[in-house]
Amino acid sequence: MSGTQNLIGDRPPSVAALFVERVTATPDAEAYRFPVMSASGQAPDEWRSLSWSEAAAQVYAVAAGLIELGVRSEERVAIAATTRVEWILADLGVMCAGAATTTVYPATNHEEAGYILADSDSRVLIAEDAAQLAKARESRAELPNLAHVVVIESADAQPAEGDPEGWVLSLADLQTRGRALLAERPDAVTERIKAVRSDQLATLIYTSGTTGRPKGVRLLHDSWSYMAKAIMATGLIRNDDVQYLWLPLAHVFGKVLTSGHIEAGHVTAVDGRVDRIIENLPAVRPTYMAAVPRIFEKLYNGVAAKAHAGGRVKYRTFQWAAKVAREYAKVSQENFRRTDPATIPFPLRAQHKVADALVYSKLRKAFGGRLRTAVSGSAALAPDIGFFFSGAGVHILEGYGLTESSAASFVNPGEGHRTGTVGKPLPGTEVRIAADGEILLRSPGIMAGYHKLPKETAEVLEADGWFHTGDIGELSVDGFLRITDRKKDLIKTSGGKYVAPAKIEGSFKALCPFVSNVFVYGADRNFCTALIALDAPTILRWATENGMEGMTYQDVVASSATVALIEGYVNELNQKLQSWQTVKKFRLLPRDLDIKHGELTPSLKLKRPVVEREYKDLLEDMYAGSRLS
Repeated sequence: MSGTQNLIGDRPPSVAALFVERVTATPDAEAYRFPVMSASGQAPDEWRSLSWSEAAAQVYAVAAGLIELGVRSEERVAIAATTRVEWILADLGVMCAGAATTTVYPATNHEEAGYILADSDSRVLIAEDAAQLAKARESRAELPNLAHVVVIESADAQPAEGDPEGWVLSLADLQTRGRALLAERPDAVTERIKAVRSDQLATLIYTSGTTGRPKGVRLLHDSWSYMAKAIMATGLIRNDDVQYLWLPLAHVFGKVLTSGHIEAGHVTAVDGRVDRIIENLPAVRPTYMAAVPRIFEKLYNGVAAKAHAGGRVKYRTFQWAAKVAREYAKVSQENFRRTDPATIPFPLRAQHKVADALVYSKLRKAFGGRLRTAVSGSAALAPDIGFFFSGAGVHILEGYGLTESSAASFVNPGEGHRTGTVGKPLPGTEVRIAADGEILLRSPGIMAGYHKLPKETAEVLEADGWFHTGDIGELSVDGFLRITDRKKDLIKTSGGKYVAPAKIEGSFKALCPFVSNVFVYGADRNFCTALIALDAPTILRWATENGMEGMTYQDVVASSATVALIEGYVNELNQKLQSWQTVKKFRLLPRDLDIKHGELTPSLKLKRPVVEREYKDLLEDMYAGSRLS
């Protein structure tokens, strides 16, 4: 079965050309908004703006600077920086120079960063600061083709003993060189833009490897141009939107948002500091934002934990309001699907009105009060959390895609969204379900292949363009896709039963306000177990209220009272599961899972083999003495 095949009509060959069109159409409109920290560091950030023409001046200076450094068409320029406006301007500069961007997560250690720079044959690295520069220096012996490192923070662009002459320069220096070139050759950049073909390499994004080395995904200029047009065609974004962009731009989910922004021409507020999201939302007051499920889980658990800390009455009020929200959302979504929609029953409407005054209105205010649409992607969102937010008036639209499909392949329609599904295919995207349930995709957004890996490319990409996603799913009769699980992540117990761990993990996150991460295990075992990491601030607040004030996180999670608390939620979870899915035993982890230890990807997804390897002893302990273990 295939989804809509309505192809996106005329589109420019590249986002560089699309950028030129946008600047020409709305030169004086606000394009970007970004924070500048106060001198004291104590006062709230000041938000400044760039118009499209001001952004273009910086982009063209970067592009001309790269040309002056000798960067040629399709040569790679790496960017290792957090999400900030300079990342976007640098990326656009690379594309306007006809080159290709290699994205590097700033948290990547120097060994893996060195591997990515070497495997991609990157000629230039645009590094955020001294820490990113140091990684390049540590790997320089293996990087003979890395001709320059451009440092965004000018004060950190300091040459060191042993650096080749001119190897290090600041972003400001690069732009100065670019402006000098443009003074001599005003058409230097526009000529490059006109020469870019749709089938040229635009971006190399290295997937987070759970085993072995990461693979470089080759995405063409046409992929991003198609994505810009397809996202706009969904109707989810408008030219009067204010987007809050905090996602890692080294990740395909963050990167694709920059293309949609250029097509729409709306305002994008850029700040990648995850610890400032709660503070930034009321300041930015976005109408549109995208996030990974972990952010919505944290927001939900934060509200639940705050209610829990307020005493029994307040917590029961929250639980009642959450139940009302879910019921209201389910009835509303069902009504939308009916040809003869019934009204929402009066008792439910009355309860919803009261709950709105007590709970939901405060939640919407925390999002800035204007949020029209929130898109969730990169991993599955627990349906209970999705229904809660929908019923509270914050509509979270799940979408689906992969690095290999330029991020966006499916997204829920705004008004007719269905919680628990990832929506319908984007215009121009085809889908079919293989005999074993695997989702296959074909669209202009599908990668050209894995960099220097023809065998691995052939394993997932058919000659006629169909891409094997590795995900299991099912399509409704009207084209909504529901993801069951990762093909490789399905658990088969020793009793022959299949279990989808992500579904169980998501259900538990919706139940327990103290959980941060959970890992369900049971492949080839006779029952399922779980490793549970708690949210430190939330569980420590609970500990203080329950006679454990001053205890460390490790001591709190080791206490019998905490184990009993979490056991109650596990028992509640098990009541909703089939017998072979139930979690028979669990262990609380002495710390949260994180990116630093390699247990989470930069988009906060579990690296299951890493978690299993890291906590092998705890897992084995839960099966000690069990038959068929």
